[in-house]
Amino acid sequence: MILNLQNIYKNYNQDKLEVPVLKNISLQVEEGEYVAIMGPSGSGKTTLMNIIGCLDRPTSGSYELAGESVLSLKDRELSSVRLNRIGFVFQSFQLMPRESALNNVSLPLSYAGIKKKERRERAGKALERVGLADRATFKPSQLSGGQKQRVAIARAMVNNPKLLLADEPTGALDSKSGRQVLELFQKLNDEGVTIVMITHDVNVANQAKRILHIIDGEIYDQNPAGIETGEEGSV
Repeated sequence: MILNLQNIYKNYNQDKLEVPVLKNISLQVEEGEYVAIMGPSGSGKTTLMNIIGCLDRPTSGSYELAGESVLSLKDRELSSVRLNRIGFVFQSFQLMPRESALNNVSLPLSYAGIKKKERRERAGKALERVGLADRATFKPSQLSGGQKQRVAIARAMVNNPKLLLADEPTGALDSKSGRQVLELFQKLNDEGVTIVMITHDVNVANQAKRILHIIDGEIYDQNPAGIETGEEGSV
């Protein structure tokens, strides 16, 4: 099992009041799964993603990543987990605008202390893996939205993480580019990468092998009757 979250609560303090965001969430994901988490704005899905991605800590509960207790790790150890064991893909791509596609992809390798020659080789192979070897020298302003997202996916995968977290990965893309990104996710999953994807779009979620719904900070295997979780869109 790659993810094991048990009885996760997350509260935020707001004007001296404690506001509950996540309520007793338990979630297990096996290695190699492809899971979509659906929920409307304000449902807690981004907070849950941040906890899974070791970007935030829960108020209480337990979280094991590949059998290791994450919540006992110090900040430096958590940085290493994010760098080497988890890949992140965001709706807004988060590429460095003045750097080439190759340099954007090689950035995590630089943080990991990999030498320049190996960084370039591995980044080049990662771009080839997403079909953009011929765009290595292009800057983000020279790329389409779909190409930017594929560069971001190459960057997320360059350290060969076991877990890929995607937050609304098609949200800023047109239908054709969105389909291409989802096809790439399917290819990665077929290669053994575990994917957890946050989305509000039922058609995007349907690409996953398992769909969970988060409503008002609680998670369900099935959409509770009468609750609208998202919008249907074309991908």
